Amino acid sequence: MKITVVGAGYVGLSNALLFSKQHDVMVLDIDQTRVKHINQKVSPISDTCIQSYLSEAHLEATCDKELAYQHAKLIIIATPTNYNPDTNYFDTSSIETVITDIQSINPKALMVIKSTVPVGYTAEISKKLNLKNLLFSPEFLREGQALQDNLYPSRIIVGEKSKRAEKIAKLYLKATIKKDAVLLCVDSTEAEAIKLFSNTYLAMRVAFFNELDTYCLKNKLSALDIVTGVGLDQRIGDHYNNPSFGYGGYCLPKDTKQLLANYHDTPQELISAIIRSNQTRKQAIIEDILSRGVTSVGVYRLTMKANSDNFRESAVHDVLQGLADAGIKIVIYEPTLAVKEYMGHSVEPSLQKFKSASDLIIVNRMVSMFSDVMEKIYSRDLFGVN
Repeated sequence: MKITVVGAGYVGLSNALLFSKQHDVMVLDIDQTRVKHINQKVSPISDTCIQSYLSEAHLEATCDKELAYQHAKLIIIATPTNYNPDTNYFDTSSIETVITDIQSINPKALMVIKSTVPVGYTAEISKKLNLKNLLFSPEFLREGQALQDNLYPSRIIVGEKSKRAEKIAKLYLKATIKKDAVLLCVDSTEAEAIKLFSNTYLAMRVAFFNELDTYCLKNKLSALDIVTGVGLDQRIGDHYNNPSFGYGGYCLPKDTKQLLANYHDTPQELISAIIRSNQTRKQAIIEDILSRGVTSVGVYRLTMKANSDNFRESAVHDVLQGLADAGIKIVIYEPTLAVKEYMGHSVEPSLQKFKSASDLIIVNRMVSMFSDVMEKIYSRDLFGVN
């Protein structure tokens, strides 16, 4: 059948490629450059698995809404929903625009929201617009591993208890490589909550091990030994335990804030503490670097993770700005940036010149290219993993 995916970001493009081997898939995006790249079999985002699949995929990208929506049986909505701090709410306007367009062009198509939304959104918008053909299905994808996580899912959740929801879940399962993922159909509001609580739990783990590491820094203890020992408890495990400059990226910052906003009339302490902890961690990193008496700091990579081109909410941004505010000269080495300056700071294209220009080099995740200047490296990476 014809499946249209709206939005060519991590979520949308990985969903499109997931279905492209078994269905007629079209990607709709407002960015003409992205559309051109996809049609030329070039991934517009940094993901090696996406690029590999895209080079052999049978899918088409377009900016034409009429072409995209006509005759589509299933339309997957994967447009961005950024958190708005002024309203304490996700900006869901892109979803509403898409729904309005679909209703005017192809009102019989089944719509599945993959964008992250506030708890209760799908039921609310369905009632408001009198929709009978809108479902929500949360995604659980990592940056740089989006298609991989679609091909090998831990669970497939659809936000409706119905036969059609079961069909959507099985449609996803049929397209995966891993065939033993758990299928779960729950009401839309519960599905929305699953997404936000899952990411907030992961943020909590990151914050916990970062605070453990801050304690070790302050008291001159081996964070590696302590984290390793703690993780040997099978109830805790050795995942999401690698200290960093703070959590960031597309999901964790906005999802934790949205979940906190959903708690507006519900007692809580932990959710707000997770968000505060992340800010405290970044300030602790800044103060620790300043205590070393350096005058120039090199910043290696502005992205959140290796194999990613996402700068959004990257913890290193706040660290960089804090150091700059304290009068430290900043030099940036970011291979994905083809500019001479970024946020008023020098971008050095030469790795060797970058090394020479820095008294200290902050590296969120260690790489072998700095083995010759280890005395300059500042990193809290214990295990060499994202």
